[in-house]
Amino acid sequence: MASSPFRSREERDADRVQKREAVLRAAVRMFNAQGFHATSLDDVAASLGVSKPTIYHYLGNKDQVLLECVTRGLEQLREAADATRAQPGNGLDRLRRFLRRYAETMMEDFGRCVVRTPDEALSGESRARFRALKREIDGGMRKLIEEGIEDGSIAPVDVRMASFALAGALNWPGRWHRPDGPESAGDIAGQMVDILTAGLAPRLSEH
Repeated sequence: MASSPFRSREERDADRVQKREAVLRAAVRMFNAQGFHATSLDDVAASLGVSKPTIYHYLGNKDQVLLECVTRGLEQLREAADATRAQPGNGLDRLRRFLRRYAETMMEDFGRCVVRTPDEALSGESRARFRALKREIDGGMRKLIEEGIEDGSIAPVDVRMASFALAGALNWPGRWHRPDGPESAGDIAGQMVDILTAGLAPRLSEH
């Protein structure tokens, strides 16, 4: 049977996904390098050698492109929190695994975009979605801390304050880490998590 010169539906779908991903990656890298307000969709299109309508076709307007970028980063964190809670070990072990993945994500393209995007950069509806996702991530981290306190692997702490402190510290590498620097994202994440969680372990006098 002769092969058809026309692509199958599956091939067309795969091609669309690949092109959409390429547009999204180009956009998030430009947002991170230049800032959202200083980047136009014309810039993104030019970097790919395509027309501006191509960006609209795959991702929509500039606000929709940014929302897609930050949503991708936050969903990676949400998935990491869910996966971590299903893993073996005590609460502190699971929290450490999640925090390491959190830090690594913040040093990747979409995580950087989450850190570098102020809420005000998005339109009203998109801003509400962005904030809702961030609350979910905070809730997931708090749950991990609570579980560690319950099983005794984490000292009794103010869960809300601990969550804010951990997230605040681990967000910053998204601003200063250089992918071409001397230390890998994994090395930096591991060192930071070791430092940050040392204060969460129960003291001997608490047993």
